[in-house]
Amino acid sequence: MMNMPVAAVLFLVAAIIAYWGILRFRRWAERRNMLDLPNERSSHTRPVARGGGLIIVAVTLLGASGVAVLSGRFSSRAAFLLYAAGALLVAFVSWMDDVRSVPSPIRLAVHFVAAGVVIAGLGYWSAIQLPVVGILAFGWFGAVVTAVWIVGLTNAYNFMDGTDGIAGGQACVAGLGWAFLGWTAGAPLISGIGLLIAGSSLGFLFHNWPPARIFMGDIGSAFLGYTLAVLPLMLGFYSGESAGAPVVGLLLVWPFVFDTAFTFTRRLFRKENVFAAHRSHLYQRMTTSVSGHAKVALLYAGLTLAGVLLAQVWSLKVVSGAVTGLLAVPFLCLGLWILTIIQERRLAGESG
Repeated sequence: MMNMPVAAVLFLVAAIIAYWGILRFRRWAERRNMLDLPNERSSHTRPVARGGGLIIVAVTLLGASGVAVLSGRFSSRAAFLLYAAGALLVAFVSWMDDVRSVPSPIRLAVHFVAAGVVIAGLGYWSAIQLPVVGILAFGWFGAVVTAVWIVGLTNAYNFMDGTDGIAGGQACVAGLGWAFLGWTAGAPLISGIGLLIAGSSLGFLFHNWPPARIFMGDIGSAFLGYTLAVLPLMLGFYSGESAGAPVVGLLLVWPFVFDTAFTFTRRLFRKENVFAAHRSHLYQRMTTSVSGHAKVALLYAGLTLAGVLLAQVWSLKVVSGAVTGLLAVPFLCLGLWILTIIQERRLAGESG
């Protein structure tokens, strides 16, 4: 079990190393002209260094390897190796995409291979426990559901990394949530990974907070998405009660999942090309209507915090409280959509 002083030190060390590592990487990227140039989909107007997520990957994986070894548990070491193997595959193909662009079918294929690696070792969700509904059984088809969840969140996180501070803020809050969940479950590896992604993301935020001096790139966003998708699978592996873990995992990233699903569905009904680049995500629309990256990043971090609190209630099996609390999620989603529409109309009225 990881005690509080050790957890605090791990978090702070990760943040400090990430801060200085990204500072040096940024200078290196600028000298080598590794820059993200503005285009029609961009929310920035000047070239910005990219690829800072490489440091988040390094800090997280190196730190987690130490946690796995020091835990003294064979299960922790095995779980880490499976997670790290998939994470390195995702990080590698994402880094190549940052450097020279990789066709999306190839990236997607690698993501599914990475999902397959971790599912082969940690298992899959043969059943999911949902609020009010109860147990939803999948049987062997649960392997497909689990793979789609991992690949889907890996890509959704990448889609959502389009405004300063939003991806780092989400990872910081969700990581702290996973640190506490791992502590209550007696799973030091989960706590360690949560603290490491939270700390390294905080170090990154010092460089990415509006106006950003560096972007994390696909390597950072895809790695964080993959990690946050695998952690609920790891929680089920440790606790032996995997059915409730998917709800926990979803709650800790629900703003990103909702925004991606809502935008995809909306574009599909409008008969738009859902695979073409666009600027119609809720967060992108709010960045313009709310007039600022920082406000949107803080809003999404706050919504994530609400999800973290609900996840704690659900994981502690406070059934009545969990059901009541989880029923609040649809209203939070509705509120996010309404806020976006109100702000857009207010802006349109002022400009008119």
